[in-house]
Amino acid sequence: MNLSETIKNIRATCDNYVDPNLLAFIIDDENYMGTNNILEITGYDINEDDSYEDRLEKIAKSENIFLPLGMMTFMPILNECDIFSEKDYNLQLTPEEFDKYSDNEEKLFGILIKKGSNEFTIGKTDVCSCSVDASFEKLDETDCEFYNTIEKIVKEKIVE
Repeated sequence: MNLSETIKNIRATCDNYVDPNLLAFIIDDENYMGTNNILEITGYDINEDDSYEDRLEKIAKSENIFLPLGMMTFMPILNECDIFSEKDYNLQLTPEEFDKYSDNEEKLFGILIKKGSNEFTIGKTDVCSCSVDASFEKLDETDCEFYNTIEKIVKEKIVE
């Protein structure tokens, strides 16, 4: 994965679900969320004139980074999931899918890039990182419409 180009690709269309300058979250080794104010972070060999992508690349050498690709909202009575991203989706889930993936609160979904690598994991996290227990949670890979839709969105945004 070309991290810089992937970040540019995601930032180009993320206005629907997150501010492009608050796109990335630092995630610690226990999967808890840290800051998402990349433009105010110092250290990591960051220079004042570095672009957002350059800053994030430097941070990603030492920290796990979560890049959201959209939001998802579950509606229990209807077994539906609305996915808000560059394109919006409304999915009717089976009761099993709904039980496996649903959440009571709106969640951001996207990729966790492991520090110092191009490896990523598809998952979700809280919409607001202000919560003390805000954390990243991996989505279990299955061959169902919900996961396939999330994976399709991810594949469209990753630049090799």
